[in-house]
Amino acid sequence: MILNDYYKAEKLPESKSKLRYDVTSSTGTYEPFEALKNKKDELFFYYGDVPENFNSQVKRKADKCITKTKNISSVFVPDVTLLYAYGDVNHTLDGLLLIFSEDYTTIEIFVARGQRNNKRSLYVLLSDGELQNEIEILRKNAKQLPKP
Repeated sequence: MILNDYYKAEKLPESKSKLRYDVTSSTGTYEPFEALKNKKDELFFYYGDVPENFNSQVKRKADKCITKTKNISSVFVPDVTLLYAYGDVNHTLDGLLLIFSEDYTTIEIFVARGQRNNKRSLYVLLSDGELQNEIEILRKNAKQLPKP
């Protein structure tokens, strides 16, 4: 399998931040994300525009970003007519594929370990439907997390 880990994050109605997404189900197997849990064992991140204080090279290229105090991933959206994007995890060799719900209240993140340099090709496979079996397997293996 090319895709190794899965995290589903949702905008919860009780959230005070418009940019916050809480992880509601995951395979719980990707250490760089698991390390982001707070003392209450909650996992969340922020998805939005690239902040002004980010490296100018990142700002020039990225459409959006995933952050939690610091940059987790720059997010690239090659085709705005599709609900797909790609990125990579900062300071790793891992690539990310993202699938958004129609209203952008849910983000599904799929981690492809060691595939940082192939993330654009993975995006093409995703948009062509070639990764659908792997996506379904990871969704089935995900465990529901308690909502904060």
